[in-house]
Amino acid sequence: MTKPEGASRTKIVIVSALIFVAGIVFAGLFNLGLAYTNTTEFCTSCHTMKIPLGELQQTPHWQSASGVHAGCADCHVPEPFFPKMVAKVIAAKDVYHEIIGTIDTPEKYEAYRWNMASRVWAKMEATDSRECRSCHDYAHMALDEQDRSARARHSNAPDRGDTCIDCHKGVAHELPEEPEVIDEGTAQTQADMAADAQAKKE
Repeated sequence: MTKPEGASRTKIVIVSALIFVAGIVFAGLFNLGLAYTNTTEFCTSCHTMKIPLGELQQTPHWQSASGVHAGCADCHVPEPFFPKMVAKVIAAKDVYHEIIGTIDTPEKYEAYRWNMASRVWAKMEATDSRECRSCHDYAHMALDEQDRSARARHSNAPDRGDTCIDCHKGVAHELPEEPEVIDEGTAQTQADMAADAQAKKE
């Protein structure tokens, strides 16, 4: 005996409604999760991030006369969805290194500082300092309020193909000393990202 056609339609409507509601709940929880993992409190909940947090807190990016504030995600997490997802996946390595204690002492942190900084710089060069530009825009700079050196550099930086990180290394964290010998992995990462940045400029 076949089921009435009305019962089948009702079942389809109920299942579709449940899937729709589940999708909304999942999307909401997903967005909440993204928002939470983008907070400075979450980023610095790991012991190893206390050092860079302390450095950031001593800069105008953390506290300024105008009250403008930049947290970890503002500089390290892209706004566009797909680059953001890539950044989140790559960030899994930070959890791994937290677990194995790669930089869990000030001495270890200093030993890896150049490696970590150079990778971030290379990423910023490859994206034309995308995260910096979410707050800083050449078009909205009051060049007449800048000193002569800054005004000269900013006024024609786009024409020269310069990007923010070319001149502003060490603005949020201590500038590391360049080692006499750079490990092959870091050198290759820098070379690959520099090539990507050059390709985008051309």
